[in-house]
Amino acid sequence: MKKYPDYKITTFLPAIFLIFLACTAPSQRGPEQPFIKGVYGNPGSLLKAGYAFDSLGMNAVFVRSISLNRVFYDTTRLQGCKVFVEFPTLIGRGYVDAHPDAWPVDEKGEQSPPADWFMGVCPTNPGFRAFREKQLRELLTEFAVDGIFLDYLHWHAQFESTDPILPETCFCDHCTGLFADYLGKNIPGEAAPEKAAWILEHADPQWRAWRNTILNGWVSGMKEIVKEIRPDALVGVYYCAWYPADHDSALFRILGIDVAGLAGIAEVMSPMLFHKMKDHPVEWPGEYVAWLDHLTGAGTTGKPLIWPIVQAHNQPGVISPEEFRQVMLSGSKPPASGIMMFSDVSLLQDPEKIEVMKALYHGELNK
Repeated sequence: MKKYPDYKITTFLPAIFLIFLACTAPSQRGPEQPFIKGVYGNPGSLLKAGYAFDSLGMNAVFVRSISLNRVFYDTTRLQGCKVFVEFPTLIGRGYVDAHPDAWPVDEKGEQSPPADWFMGVCPTNPGFRAFREKQLRELLTEFAVDGIFLDYLHWHAQFESTDPILPETCFCDHCTGLFADYLGKNIPGEAAPEKAAWILEHADPQWRAWRNTILNGWVSGMKEIVKEIRPDALVGVYYCAWYPADHDSALFRILGIDVAGLAGIAEVMSPMLFHKMKDHPVEWPGEYVAWLDHLTGAGTTGKPLIWPIVQAHNQPGVISPEEFRQVMLSGSKPPASGIMMFSDVSLLQDPEKIEVMKALYHGELNK
C-alpha cells in the first residue's frame, strides 16, 4: 500500500501557522451571535407529531431540500427559526442511470459500482453541473433561506461506515482530458485503463491535487450562485470528519477533501461527527472541534463558523439518551457557535432524546 506523506504535510503546515496566529493575534470576533441550535433531516416530522420548534428551544432547522415546502418554511419562520437547507451536491443516484456519461469510471475503465447505498457521479460532467446549478437557483429564487449546506461533497466513495468503500475514480475521457490540460502534457495510452495506470504510476500527487481543485471548484461555484441570489445567506458544508492521515490519507487521496482549503471557501464547517458510526468515544466531537479550531484559526478570527452535526441515530448500535446528551455537550464546546443533531427520526423514535435536547437547548446551550 502506498503512503502519501505529502498530503499530510500540505494539510498540517497551514495548521502550524494558524495555531501561531491563535496564540498571538487579538480576537477579531464580531458582535456576539446567538448559538445555533438545530435539528437536521426532515424537521417537519416534529411538527406533525405535535411539537413546536420554539418550545423545544430550537432556533434553526437544517432541512433536506426535498423536504422543503412553503407550509414548512412559513411555519418555521413563525416559530422564530432560521431555515438552512441541505443541498445534495455530488450524489448521482438516479441521474447516472439516465445519463451514463456521468457515471464515475474506475481504473479498469469500468463504471464504478454503488458504494453501499451511495452512488456518486463524475464531478466534471458538464450536464450534471448544469443540472445541480439549475436546482440551486430554483430553490434560492423560491425561498429566502438563511443558508445552503452542501452535502455529499466528495468524489465517489462511502465513508459513513466502519468499513469504508474507497474506489479510485474518475478516469472517464472528460476527466483525463482536463487532467492532461492541468499537467500541460498528453497522457499516454488510448483506453481508460492505460491512462489510469500511467496517472497512478507517474503523476499520482498531481492527480490528487487536481481532484481537490475540482471539489473546491464546486464549492466556489455554488457559493457564487448563493451570493448572487441571496447575498446574506451562509454557505456551509457537511463533510467527512476524518483526520488527514486516517485510512491511508483517504480524506484527500480518495474523497478529494483538504480541510484547510475547504475552510478557506465555506463560511460554516459542519463536520459529520457521528461517533458511534466511526467507533469513537463520546468525547471525540469536542476533540475534533478543537483540532478544527487549530487548523482554521476559527477561535481567533471567528471564520469559518463551526457548527458540528452529531449522532442521535441508532445505527450502528444504540445511542442512549445520556450518550446523546454527552455528544451534544462535547460537540458544542468552543469555538463551536452552533450544533445540530442527526436526525428528527431518531428523536421521534425515543422521546427521551427529545427531552434531552429540549433541556440542553433551553439550558446549558442557551447562549
